[in-house]
Amino acid sequence: MINKKEARLRRARKTRAKIAELKAVRLCVNRTNCHIYAQIISSCGGKVLASASSLDKSVRGDLANGGNKAAAVLIGKLIAERAKAAGIEQVAFDRSGLRYHGRVQALAEAAREAGLKF
Repeated sequence: MINKKEARLRRARKTRAKIAELKAVRLCVNRTNCHIYAQIISSCGGKVLASASSLDKSVRGDLANGGNKAAAVLIGKLIAERAKAAGIEQVAFDRSGLRYHGRVQALAEAAREAGLKF
């Protein structure tokens, strides 16, 4: 019997294998009940080029709760700004096996609106 976590990690492995095959820079999203995290990872997969999370000191004051859609939208905008500052326009979206729904979708749409292409 495969449990929920193993199923998510299996889906994530498939996505990451495809992104690695394309040799694309990826926007990796992780969420917990209390926070949401986003990282831009190099095409070799070994280096974080930009990151943003609801734990960042610059964001903590603006957020009452790091685990809601409002926080996800703020982090989406922030990661797009930091990616542009690092000279990155095009990324592959790695949702870590999570459904494209709710907070993950809110983060992705905010990043797109802020000018990140994927």
